[in-house]
Amino acid sequence: MAAVAVLAAAAVAGTFALTLDGSGGRDEAAGESAVASVSAAPAPADESLLALARRDPSDALAAGRADAPVVMIEYSDFQCPFCGQFARETKPELLRSYVDKGVLRIEWRSFPVFGEESEQAALAGWAAGQQKKFWPFHDVAYSKPRERNAGEFSAENLIGMAREAGITDIERFQADMASDKARSAVQKDREEGYNLGVTSTPAFLINGRPILGAQPTATFDEAVEAAAKAAGR
Repeated sequence: MAAVAVLAAAAVAGTFALTLDGSGGRDEAAGESAVASVSAAPAPADESLLALARRDPSDALAAGRADAPVVMIEYSDFQCPFCGQFARETKPELLRSYVDKGVLRIEWRSFPVFGEESEQAALAGWAAGQQKKFWPFHDVAYSKPRERNAGEFSAENLIGMAREAGITDIERFQADMASDKARSAVQKDREEGYNLGVTSTPAFLINGRPILGAQPTATFDEAVEAAAKAAGR
Protein backbone atom coordinates (compact mmCIF):
# COMPACT_ATOMS: atom_id res chain seq x y z
CA MET A 1 0.00 0.00 0.00
CA ALA A 2 2.87 2.36 0.74
CA ALA A 3 4.23 1.88 -2.78
CA VAL A 4 0.86 2.68 -4.32
CA ALA A 5 0.63 5.81 -2.19
CA VAL A 6 4.08 6.93 -3.32
CA LEU A 7 3.23 6.55 -7.00
CA ALA A 8 -0.13 8.22 -6.58
CA ALA A 9 1.46 11.12 -4.72
CA ALA A 10 4.14 11.39 -7.41
CA ALA A 11 1.52 11.73 -10.11
CA VAL A 12 -0.38 14.40 -8.19
CA ALA A 13 2.82 16.33 -7.45
CA GLY A 14 3.91 16.25 -11.07
CA THR A 15 6.86 13.91 -10.63
CA PHE A 16 5.57 12.44 -13.85
CA ALA A 17 2.73 13.28 -16.16
CA LEU A 18 1.38 10.66 -18.51
CA THR A 19 -0.34 10.77 -21.87
CA LEU A 20 -1.88 7.50 -23.04
CA ASP A 21 -2.50 6.38 -26.59
CA GLY A 22 -6.24 6.18 -27.03
CA SER A 23 -6.25 2.57 -28.26
CA GLY A 24 -5.46 1.04 -24.90
CA GLY A 25 -7.57 -0.06 -22.07
CA ARG A 26 -7.56 -3.12 -20.01
CA ASP A 27 -8.45 -5.95 -22.17
CA GLU A 28 -6.52 -4.17 -24.44
CA ALA A 29 -6.09 -3.97 -20.70
CA ALA A 30 -3.95 -0.93 -20.19
CA GLY A 31 -2.39 1.74 -22.33
CA GLU A 32 1.08 2.29 -23.53
CA SER A 33 2.98 5.33 -22.42
CA ALA A 34 3.53 7.78 -25.21
CA VAL A 35 4.97 10.81 -23.42
CA ALA A 36 5.88 11.44 -19.84
CA SER A 37 7.81 14.17 -18.07
CA VAL A 38 10.05 13.75 -15.07
CA SER A 39 10.68 16.48 -12.55
CA ALA A 40 14.17 17.89 -12.14
CA ALA A 41 14.11 17.21 -8.40
CA PRO A 42 12.38 13.87 -7.68
CA ALA A 43 11.34 13.05 -4.14
CA PRO A 44 13.53 10.58 -2.24
CA ALA A 45 12.72 6.97 -3.14
CA ASP A 46 10.41 5.08 -0.82
CA GLU A 47 11.97 2.06 0.87
CA SER A 48 9.09 -0.18 -0.26
CA LEU A 49 9.89 0.69 -3.88
CA LEU A 50 13.61 0.07 -3.41
CA ALA A 51 12.73 -3.33 -1.94
CA LEU A 52 11.08 -4.42 -5.20
CA ALA A 53 14.54 -5.04 -6.71
CA ARG A 54 14.98 -8.81 -6.46
CA ARG A 55 18.77 -8.88 -7.02
CA ASP A 56 18.62 -12.62 -7.64
CA PRO A 57 21.86 -13.73 -9.36
CA SER A 58 19.95 -16.60 -11.01
CA ASP A 59 17.25 -14.35 -12.49
CA ALA A 60 17.24 -15.16 -16.21
CA LEU A 61 15.18 -12.04 -16.94
CA ALA A 62 17.77 -9.65 -15.54
CA ALA A 63 20.95 -8.13 -16.97
CA GLY A 64 23.85 -6.85 -14.91
CA ARG A 65 25.48 -7.55 -11.58
CA ALA A 66 23.15 -8.46 -8.71
CA ASP A 67 25.08 -6.03 -6.49
CA ALA A 68 25.02 -3.10 -8.93
CA PRO A 69 24.38 0.19 -7.12
CA VAL A 70 21.45 1.03 -9.42
CA VAL A 71 18.56 -1.24 -10.36
CA MET A 72 16.09 -0.37 -13.07
CA ILE A 73 12.88 -2.39 -12.99
CA GLU A 74 11.04 -2.40 -16.32
CA TYR A 75 7.36 -3.33 -16.72
CA SER A 76 6.82 -4.13 -20.39
CA ASP A 77 4.60 -5.83 -22.95
CA PHE A 78 6.06 -7.37 -26.12
CA GLN A 79 3.21 -5.85 -28.17
CA CYS A 80 3.78 -2.30 -26.88
CA PRO A 81 5.36 -0.13 -29.60
CA PHE A 82 6.90 2.27 -27.08
CA CYS A 83 8.48 -0.68 -25.26
CA GLY A 84 9.95 -1.67 -28.62
CA GLN A 85 11.25 1.84 -29.15
CA PHE A 86 12.98 1.70 -25.76
CA ALA A 87 14.40 -1.76 -26.54
CA ARG A 88 15.84 -0.70 -29.88
CA GLU A 89 17.03 2.83 -29.12
CA THR A 90 17.73 3.21 -25.40
CA LYS A 91 18.47 -0.19 -23.85
CA PRO A 92 21.61 -0.81 -25.97
CA GLU A 93 23.01 2.53 -24.79
CA LEU A 94 22.25 1.70 -21.16
CA LEU A 95 23.93 -1.69 -21.55
CA ARG A 96 27.10 -0.13 -22.96
CA SER A 97 27.26 2.86 -20.64
CA TYR A 98 26.15 1.37 -17.33
CA VAL A 99 25.34 -2.37 -17.26
CA ASP A 100 28.64 -3.47 -18.77
CA LYS A 101 30.48 -1.21 -16.28
CA GLY A 102 28.74 -2.73 -13.26
CA VAL A 103 26.76 0.41 -12.41
CA LEU A 104 23.28 -0.67 -13.52
CA ARG A 105 21.18 -3.81 -13.33
CA ILE A 106 18.02 -4.14 -15.45
CA GLU A 107 15.26 -6.38 -14.12
CA TRP A 108 12.47 -7.19 -16.56
CA ARG A 109 8.91 -7.63 -15.35
CA SER A 110 6.33 -9.19 -17.68
CA PHE A 111 3.35 -6.87 -17.88
CA PRO A 112 1.14 -8.26 -20.68
CA VAL A 113 -1.84 -5.95 -21.07
CA PHE A 114 -2.91 -6.09 -24.71
CA GLY A 115 -4.63 -9.46 -24.87
CA GLU A 116 -3.84 -13.09 -25.59
CA GLU A 117 -0.86 -12.49 -27.87
CA SER A 118 0.76 -10.34 -25.17
CA GLU A 119 0.16 -13.14 -22.67
CA GLN A 120 1.67 -15.78 -24.96
CA ALA A 121 4.68 -13.60 -25.72
CA ALA A 122 5.29 -13.08 -22.00
CA LEU A 123 5.13 -16.84 -21.42
CA ALA A 124 7.52 -17.35 -24.34
CA GLY A 125 9.95 -14.85 -22.85
CA TRP A 126 9.93 -16.72 -19.55
CA ALA A 127 10.43 -20.02 -21.37
CA ALA A 128 13.36 -18.56 -23.30
CA GLY A 129 14.89 -17.58 -19.98
CA GLN A 130 14.89 -21.20 -18.85
CA GLN A 131 17.45 -21.84 -21.59
CA LYS A 132 19.36 -18.62 -20.80
CA LYS A 133 18.02 -16.97 -23.94
CA PHE A 134 15.61 -14.37 -22.58
CA TRP A 135 17.56 -11.35 -23.80
CA PRO A 136 18.20 -12.75 -27.29
CA PHE A 137 14.47 -13.56 -27.49
CA HIS A 138 13.65 -10.07 -26.21
CA ASP A 139 15.83 -8.54 -28.93
CA VAL A 140 14.24 -10.65 -31.67
CA ALA A 141 10.71 -9.89 -30.46
CA TYR A 142 11.43 -6.16 -30.41
CA SER A 143 13.65 -6.10 -33.50
CA LYS A 144 11.00 -4.28 -35.54
CA PRO A 145 7.56 -2.69 -35.04
CA ARG A 146 4.85 -5.36 -35.10
CA GLU A 147 1.12 -5.03 -35.64
CA ARG A 148 -0.79 -5.70 -32.44
CA ASN A 149 -3.10 -8.74 -32.13
CA ALA A 150 -2.66 -9.62 -35.80
CA GLY A 151 -0.86 -12.96 -35.43
CA GLU A 152 2.66 -11.57 -35.02
CA PHE A 153 2.94 -13.53 -31.76
CA SER A 154 1.15 -16.68 -32.87
CA ALA A 155 2.45 -20.02 -31.61
CA GLU A 156 4.22 -20.61 -34.93
CA ASN A 157 5.85 -17.19 -34.94
CA LEU A 158 6.95 -17.50 -31.31
CA ILE A 159 8.73 -20.74 -32.19
CA GLY A 160 10.38 -18.94 -35.09
CA MET A 161 11.53 -16.17 -32.76
CA ALA A 162 12.86 -18.77 -30.33
CA ARG A 163 14.90 -20.41 -33.09
CA GLU A 164 16.23 -17.03 -34.21
CA ALA A 165 17.21 -16.29 -30.60
CA GLY A 166 19.34 -19.45 -30.53
CA ILE A 167 17.01 -21.73 -28.57
CA THR A 168 17.81 -25.27 -29.62
CA ASP A 169 15.44 -27.34 -27.46
CA ILE A 170 12.12 -26.26 -28.93
CA GLU A 171 10.18 -29.06 -27.24
CA ARG A 172 11.37 -27.84 -23.86
CA PHE A 173 10.58 -24.25 -24.87
CA GLN A 174 6.99 -25.22 -25.69
CA ALA A 175 6.62 -27.25 -22.50
CA ASP A 176 8.00 -24.40 -20.40
CA MET A 177 5.62 -21.94 -22.09
CA ALA A 178 2.65 -24.14 -21.18
CA SER A 179 3.75 -24.75 -17.61
CA ASP A 180 2.13 -23.56 -14.40
CA LYS A 181 5.51 -22.11 -13.39
CA ALA A 182 5.48 -19.82 -16.41
CA ARG A 183 1.96 -18.60 -15.73
CA SER A 184 2.74 -18.05 -12.04
CA ALA A 185 5.87 -16.05 -12.89
CA VAL A 186 4.04 -13.82 -15.35
CA GLN A 187 1.14 -13.33 -12.96
CA LYS A 188 3.51 -12.42 -10.13
CA ASP A 189 5.11 -9.68 -12.26
CA ARG A 190 1.76 -8.37 -13.45
CA GLU A 191 0.31 -8.22 -9.95
CA GLU A 192 3.40 -6.37 -8.74
CA GLY A 193 2.82 -3.76 -11.43
CA TYR A 194 -0.88 -3.43 -10.76
CA ASN A 195 -0.23 -3.10 -7.02
CA LEU A 196 2.08 -0.18 -7.82
CA GLY A 197 -0.62 1.48 -9.88
CA VAL A 198 1.07 0.84 -13.24
CA THR A 199 -1.53 1.32 -15.96
CA SER A 200 0.62 1.65 -19.06
CA THR A 201 3.79 0.38 -20.64
CA PRO A 202 6.67 0.86 -20.51
CA ALA A 203 6.99 1.83 -16.85
CA PHE A 204 10.27 1.97 -14.95
CA LEU A 205 11.58 2.28 -11.42
CA ILE A 206 15.21 3.42 -11.13
CA ASN A 207 16.28 2.82 -7.55
CA GLY A 208 12.65 3.32 -6.61
CA ARG A 209 11.98 6.46 -8.64
CA PRO A 210 9.36 6.20 -11.40
CA ILE A 211 9.76 7.01 -15.06
CA LEU A 212 6.92 6.39 -17.50
CA GLY A 213 6.80 6.34 -21.23
CA ALA A 214 8.92 6.90 -24.30
CA GLN A 215 11.59 9.04 -22.70
CA PRO A 216 14.75 10.04 -24.57
CA THR A 217 17.91 8.19 -23.65
CA ALA A 218 19.25 11.29 -21.90
CA THR A 219 16.44 11.06 -19.35
CA PHE A 220 17.56 7.57 -18.38
CA ASP A 221 21.22 8.64 -18.33
CA GLU A 222 20.38 11.42 -15.91
CA ALA A 223 18.30 9.15 -13.68
CA VAL A 224 20.93 6.40 -13.54
CA GLU A 225 23.76 8.83 -12.86
CA ALA A 226 21.79 10.57 -10.12
CA ALA A 227 20.96 7.22 -8.52
CA ALA A 228 24.57 6.07 -8.74
CA LYS A 229 25.75 9.31 -7.16
CA ALA A 230 23.22 8.92 -4.34
CA ALA A 231 24.51 5.38 -3.82
CA GLY A 232 28.06 6.66 -3.52
CA ARG A 233 29.29 5.70 -6.98
